[in-house]
Amino acid sequence: MKSRYTNQQTAPDDAPEIGYVLKAFGRTSETFITNEIHLLESLGAKLTIFSIKKLESQRRHGVVSRVTSPVIFLPEAEPVNETGFLKWLLLTLPRFALVHLKLFSLRPMNYLLTLFEALRFCFRYRSRRFVPKKVFVKEFLQAGYIAFEAMEAGAIRHLHAHFCHGATTVTMFAGRLSGLPFSFTAHAKDIYLDELNPGDLLSLKMSRAKFVVTCAGANRRRLEKICPPHTPLHTIYHGIDASLFEPSEDVGDAGVAGPQVPLILSVGRIVEKKGFDYLLKACHRLRRQGRDFKCLIVGGADKHSETIERLIGELRLEDTVAAQSSVTQEELKRIYERATVFALPCLVTDNGDRDGIPNVLVEAMAMKLPVVSTDISGIPELVQSGVNGLLAPSRDEVRLAEAIAALLDDPGLRRRLGAAARARVLHSFDSKRNTVFLKNLFVECLNAQSDAVATTAESEVTAQ
Repeated sequence: MKSRYTNQQTAPDDAPEIGYVLKAFGRTSETFITNEIHLLESLGAKLTIFSIKKLESQRRHGVVSRVTSPVIFLPEAEPVNETGFLKWLLLTLPRFALVHLKLFSLRPMNYLLTLFEALRFCFRYRSRRFVPKKVFVKEFLQAGYIAFEAMEAGAIRHLHAHFCHGATTVTMFAGRLSGLPFSFTAHAKDIYLDELNPGDLLSLKMSRAKFVVTCAGANRRRLEKICPPHTPLHTIYHGIDASLFEPSEDVGDAGVAGPQVPLILSVGRIVEKKGFDYLLKACHRLRRQGRDFKCLIVGGADKHSETIERLIGELRLEDTVAAQSSVTQEELKRIYERATVFALPCLVTDNGDRDGIPNVLVEAMAMKLPVVSTDISGIPELVQSGVNGLLAPSRDEVRLAEAIAALLDDPGLRRRLGAAARARVLHSFDSKRNTVFLKNLFVECLNAQSDAVATTAESEVTAQ
């Protein structure tokens, strides 16, 4: 079906809207979502953003300020596991009570059926035999707020969630409460960690969704095993804004025209799956070989930070390795320009957590940086070893050090891989082009829904 406003840059005032449900709008580590929203707006899509949490003290990328869609922040809900359930309910319920009363009066049957399902989930998906999983009550309350706001707005015709655990559960409940169809994007650990979608919960969500999107072919192969045949499943690479991450003409090859001391750069939250432990061990080996270089790790502190700090001390790398907290995209571009090599030795953790295709890897390649990563998950879909980067086995600091050394020693190799890296990004990971496909999926859903409403109305008139 042809889009009614596919080629328009500005949607008509009465165009149907999409409700975008996010865990937290503007999160520093989720720039790919904010960029997607901005690009959808530029393509003429009308959005209302629902943010389950409101973040404080976050570094805000420039793209956040360019988003023009209204953002609705939900009332704060206390963490369910920090107090007893009754105390939690007394603290949280008053913040949602009025909206839920109104919602019940509008759609009493849908309300009761959805409430019953949320309570059933508490027992069906519990991790301990006699302890209900209370998070579904919180997600029901949050879903009611979104459902009522969507119904009040009137123009919202479709809901879409990012990450297939909590945000999608909320969206699925909201869709049932309001009668709106929904879809979702599945990313990384939300797909692979069973605790985030226990039992058949993810398969249930997929069965009810109008379509499902994921950001890597490796993820799609995983999801295909549980995806019902009637639910369309699409792979859409997030990509990056290639015009923002474009190397300056006067920078040249960092190993030649850049710093005298080579800089090995790595970027990401300080979590185990990024493989920073192995990067430090590789740096230790390179130091023992007598190489002179610096290593910079840029990323927000997380639960693995203490391990990394301790390892830096144990390996006596204090004068070689530095850490820097999260920065904006604009600041990060300037850091890329200083780097000689980009290294991100991702791994699969013991509980199955992993990256899909790290956006920082795409950004570095767009900047013509020679990259070293590992052959896990969706990374080989981006990096072809020896062609546009180098891949080493995960958890192997010896091979990792060898790959980094090869790049440090050979400016010609750096230059060749860097040029091929940017070409690869422009071919398949340009977010402006990839977002068009996602926008057309939304338009197809909106058009199909409008046609169904029109057909129903025509049938009612004929019957009269």
